[in-house]
Amino acid sequence: FFIKKIRENNSIMVKACSYNPGDYVVYPTHGVGKISSIGKYVVAGQEIDCIFVDYDKEHMSLKVPLSAVESSGLRKLSNETTMSAALTTLRGKPKSKRMVWPRRAQEYNAKINSGNLVSVAEVVRDLHRSSEQSEQSHSERLVYEAALDRLVSEYAAMEKIDAKDATDRIVKIIHSDV
Repeated sequence: FFIKKIRENNSIMVKACSYNPGDYVVYPTHGVGKISSIGKYVVAGQEIDCIFVDYDKEHMSLKVPLSAVESSGLRKLSNETTMSAALTTLRGKPKSKRMVWPRRAQEYNAKINSGNLVSVAEVVRDLHRSSEQSEQSHSERLVYEAALDRLVSEYAAMEKIDAKDATDRIVKIIHSDV
């Protein structure tokens, strides 16, 4: 738990934030990570209070200054209502887009990196192919796998299960109304 100071019109507001070491968080462009610590980091001789987030799968660490937590989009895992909406989205009919693939890919990547779980589920739904459908292009498959990975990682963290079980459950949901 930490206190965040915000300057507004030369006064300082204090806002309570509840991020703790060990918590899972979502950073929009990187997905689910785990807070390893909250502390000071020295940059150009200045101490900056940061949240340190580890991404074991990518072998990466992220330092998010406390002053930039909100603007960066860092958030806690989704709540049950949001996850339910995302899973319901998976059951929907895929939206066929008439625009060319490069433009759709750009739109899909923006949805994936938005941090919005329902938008990520839309990408998974729209790009999922059953065994009876035509094969995806390499770039379509990459975008699909990125979206599926984001959805699976958040679902697995929320349900406290491993990624394989989460993937199996999500694919089963997608196929439930096909």
